[in-house]
Amino acid sequence: MDNDQHAAAWQRIGSVASTAGLTLASACQACTDDLSADFGGATLVTAGELRLLAAATDARARAVEDAQLVTGEGPCTDAYTRRAPVEVADLDQATGRWPAFAPLAVEHGGRGVLALPLTLGILAFGAVDLYRCAPVPFTRDEKARATAYARILAMLALEEHPHLLAALPARFVRPGPQGYPPAVHMAAGVLAAAYDISPDDALARLRAHSFRHNQPLLRTAEHVLDHQRLD
Repeated sequence: MDNDQHAAAWQRIGSVASTAGLTLASACQACTDDLSADFGGATLVTAGELRLLAAATDARARAVEDAQLVTGEGPCTDAYTRRAPVEVADLDQATGRWPAFAPLAVEHGGRGVLALPLTLGILAFGAVDLYRCAPVPFTRDEKARATAYARILAMLALEEHPHLLAALPARFVRPGPQGYPPAVHMAAGVLAAAYDISPDDALARLRAHSFRHNQPLLRTAEHVLDHQRLD
């Protein structure tokens, strides 16, 4: 790793932390601002399949990260599964790669994205996503700095979520995170019983409903748990 980039990243994080405290969220904000991104988020993958939105710089970041959860595709998943940076300069031209996610990201203002995996040694446990509202690619220096930030964010993530250290190496070769918190799986179980369908079909129905109504998947799941049905 470039020591100068790492030092510069720590210096910027320290400046933000002096007022906001040293947290994963404040570090994510520092990273986003320093790299001239418009918004960003860090998503953690627990037990190889359940996602946790651990940091988001604003409502746009939360919406776009949730869009990845709803569609089951996107830069976070690709960066995590490949353990490599993923960059798309213009999401409006990425419908072939992410046919469901890309239009939703653009709708919420995301045009360019750079995603980097959160890793320490053999442990992979999430990704940080940086979005630009204009289709402007990140420069070589910005990508080098982003790599330094990702290393720091990984350490802060483990500090705030130490249970991630309990992951077994065998889980790292799984095909990828399905991206659903427990409430979503519970709601799928309710629908499966109510409509006499398989859990996979129930999960697909939940995702389709969220996609059709432009609604966060977790909100759809909570509605099902409250009302035992989909409207």
